[in-house]
Amino acid sequence: MDPELIKDCVHCGFCLPTCPTYVLWGEEMDSPRGRIHLMKQHVEGTPITPEMAGHFDACLGCMACVTACPSGVRYDRLIEQTRAEVEREHVREPEDRALRALVFSLFPYPRRLRALRLPLRLSERLRERIAPRLARINPSLAAMAELAPKGVARVRLPPLVRAQGPRRAVVGMLTGCVQGEFFPQVNAATARVLALEGCDVVIPPGQGCCGALSLHSGQEAQALRFARRTIAAFERAGVDTVVVNAAGCGSTMKDYAEILEGEPGWAARARAIRVLDVTEFLAELGPVAERHPLPISVAYHDACHLAHAQGVRAQPRALLTGVPGLTIREIAESSICCGSAGTYNLFQPRAAGELGERKAAHVVATGADVLVSANPGCTMQITAALRRLGEKEIPVAHTVQILDASLRGVQVGVPG
Repeated sequence: MDPELIKDCVHCGFCLPTCPTYVLWGEEMDSPRGRIHLMKQHVEGTPITPEMAGHFDACLGCMACVTACPSGVRYDRLIEQTRAEVEREHVREPEDRALRALVFSLFPYPRRLRALRLPLRLSERLRERIAPRLARINPSLAAMAELAPKGVARVRLPPLVRAQGPRRAVVGMLTGCVQGEFFPQVNAATARVLALEGCDVVIPPGQGCCGALSLHSGQEAQALRFARRTIAAFERAGVDTVVVNAAGCGSTMKDYAEILEGEPGWAARARAIRVLDVTEFLAELGPVAERHPLPISVAYHDACHLAHAQGVRAQPRALLTGVPGLTIREIAESSICCGSAGTYNLFQPRAAGELGERKAAHVVATGADVLVSANPGCTMQITAALRRLGEKEIPVAHTVQILDASLRGVQVGVPG
């Protein structure tokens, strides 16, 4: 934990109403200000107690406080450093250790995630019967079963998708772990949209995990290993611009130079690669392909690591507004996290469940035909919450899927 970053906090309290856990519980130590106070205690010599670790674990890392802070406190860096410190010093209970070992041996590895498809399909059929039993045995396992997306069809992308019409740019594309294995249709739509807008899209095979899930959970060594591998994969592909369609991945990749600062050579290589969210890139590139009308209303969900960590809010809305016939309906409390937060909904399922249902109720209140989300974790989290609330399931699409439908002149499914 960097003492100089801790000193930047003047304890003004502007972060309090933006913090999801403070909104839920009203507990000072479960606010950014309170957690920074605990960080200060630790750097001054207080060991990390189980209670302190619990307050740090309860943080979603949503970065809403970074947006709200008038003093520019780098809470994002502080919580990442703190979580790494917790993993080094704090001895977790055996059940917690086993769960974390399971998650970090599966989710950052696309091939292992692929092997989960059969049991996830089974859990989909048995969900209503097994969820209550699992919840009694282990809430985290119940959450894992509940979050499983419905029937996932394998999509194979070639290493190069050629531009349609005159070539305007050459970009690399991150396929991601959860995105690539659970939402491959989003990657396919991303490649099509970029190609239709005049881009050669380079998709390095075997690129693996970017390290986001590991970094956000204090698994520092694993995160750095994945970061180096990702940089090398895109260097070999010969691209210096990488487009990302998952908010958490984009946020982490934009911070590669900072998280690799202890390895100057790798930090320099990270700085040589420009990382952009797909909506950020498309807004900057400008449209050339014809948009066909989509007469639908969409509720746009601000993924935390897109809106707060990357500051990308206007670009997705501008792209959606550019689709003829489409209307955007804003979601109440849009800056409050849905509770997904990478692995948070697995490690803190009760708090995540409360936040998910809060977000789902606000989505339903918009009356929109489709929910648009920029992160696979958010998509799974809100879909599961809607199901728990007994609401009619609302189709969920990524921004690029809406653009893809408009560019190709096909309709987006609306529930009957």
